[in-house]
Amino acid sequence: MMKTLGRHPGQRVLAVLGHRIGILMYLLFALFPLFWMVKISVTPAKLLYSEGVVLWPSASTWHSYVQVLTHTAFPTYFRNSVLVSLSTAALVTAIAASAGYSFSRFQFRGRSAVMFLLLVTQMFPLVMLIAPIYRMLAPLHLTDNLLGLVVVYTAFNAPFATFLMQSFFDEIPRDLEESAMIDGATRTMALRKVIIPLTLPGLGATLGFVFTAAWSELLFGLMLINTDSQKTFAVGLLTFVSKFSVDWGQMMAAAVLALVPAIGFFGFIQRYLVRGLTAGAVKG
Repeated sequence: MMKTLGRHPGQRVLAVLGHRIGILMYLLFALFPLFWMVKISVTPAKLLYSEGVVLWPSASTWHSYVQVLTHTAFPTYFRNSVLVSLSTAALVTAIAASAGYSFSRFQFRGRSAVMFLLLVTQMFPLVMLIAPIYRMLAPLHLTDNLLGLVVVYTAFNAPFATFLMQSFFDEIPRDLEESAMIDGATRTMALRKVIIPLTLPGLGATLGFVFTAAWSELLFGLMLINTDSQKTFAVGLLTFVSKFSVDWGQMMAAAVLALVPAIGFFGFIQRYLVRGLTAGAVKG
């Protein structure tokens, strides 16, 4: 009889408890590296090795943060990363939205071939492309230049972002824009006033994906940039590694500071990421 009524209340409680414990364990596992990074950043240099492995040092200091902000080039690296990441995210999102809408709404000659070529670009290891990309950018004076990084990051992120935006446009019924055009709106007006507001979650997801990819990219930043004034923070972190030692305190402090804009950016676009695409747009 109890089986027909479902689980026993005690079993349901245990299931919910187990589910929450599992989530808690996952969060601890995912956040522990961040905690350890913060812990090392506030640990005095003399205690870093003498205390061994402890969850929190017996004494803490902000010395590493002060040193990073006042005695290193980290503010310059930070500024460069913000400029490159925001520029790349905005440019890729604009390109991907235009291309994704075209692939979703129009049939034209060569459509399948173009989509196939975009897909093929994602199959090559980036290491194979460093030398030819350098040879292409050097005559254009785009090496050791932030604009060169924006160009490269845009080229590599645009194909995936295009497919991502196409999937969002495919989820929006064509009836919405057709109804707007029947009422007298042009396709451009329908796109601007009807489709774009519904794709804000998609635009937010694309912005977040591209921003993160550009913010954390190291390989091309390391190979294309030489001078300190043009380095991004991912490359700049390597300046804390010398031939015979590593300044772990300052490196971890710089890494913690580098998390601030990423967290702020995702906090800004969070409401677009969690909002439904066409919630309430079509009834029946």
